[in-house]
Amino acid sequence: MRFPHLPDWLVYAAVVLALLIAAVGRQENDDAPPPPPPVPGGQDAPLGPASPFDPSVVVEVPEQTKPGSGTAFSIDEGGTWLTARHVVDGCAQTAIMVADGRGVAARVRVDPRGEAAILTTIGGAPALPLGFNQPLRKGERAFHLGYPAGEPGEVASRLIGRETLVVRGRGAREEPVLAWAESGRTEGLDGSLAGLSGAPALDSSGRVIGVTVAESPRRGRVYTTAPETVRATLAAVGEATSSGPPTGEAITIDNYGRAADSLRRDLRVAQVICLAG
Repeated sequence: MRFPHLPDWLVYAAVVLALLIAAVGRQENDDAPPPPPPVPGGQDAPLGPASPFDPSVVVEVPEQTKPGSGTAFSIDEGGTWLTARHVVDGCAQTAIMVADGRGVAARVRVDPRGEAAILTTIGGAPALPLGFNQPLRKGERAFHLGYPAGEPGEVASRLIGRETLVVRGRGAREEPVLAWAESGRTEGLDGSLAGLSGAPALDSSGRVIGVTVAESPRRGRVYTTAPETVRATLAAVGEATSSGPPTGEAITIDNYGRAADSLRRDLRVAQVICLAG
């Protein structure tokens, strides 16, 4: 089709511009569920305390009968790491992978009250700054960086509110968690996020504000530990709950894949392997 009185170069330029606008508009939602619903209580509202009236999400945790993997992240340079409890609880041997096919044995310390677990190794990696003491607001972003399906990958999300995690099977209990609506994935990450358990949830400044513990693919949800449960876990083993100011470039929907690659390269974020008994 020809446009009268318009030169060809102008028509082509308009088409290219339209494609660029469409690509930028889709960037955050590529390979992700539909846009998240409106945030209950209003965007940017302060996150309130846990309540008995919070909705529940049920997770079945089977006994460890075969090797598995997840994600862990460094919280001090002396060899202390955080991960999700169900990734390492009941393992005959646990290791932090430091190179292809090479791991460092890790000692596991589990707080029975929560879903976060502490790993310790001989030798460590640069630590991620912690932000478990800072206030959270509904609608704010988080970036979950780790090893879904055993491969490098990351997810972006927005905070919806609180829910209650009901664990059935191994380590049965209930605890408050934060619910996040998945809003984007890096290219090539499809299907289940299994293996992302234990990954840090980072705010835009690069501070850790949660430990990724579960997903609900049908609902497009990602769940992280609540700040108060991680503070209790760290206090129980004598670890600090906050650290110095973040360093480096702010994390955004445009660069979170690149930021994740850098953190994995530095072993601040690493794969953790569980060998079953």
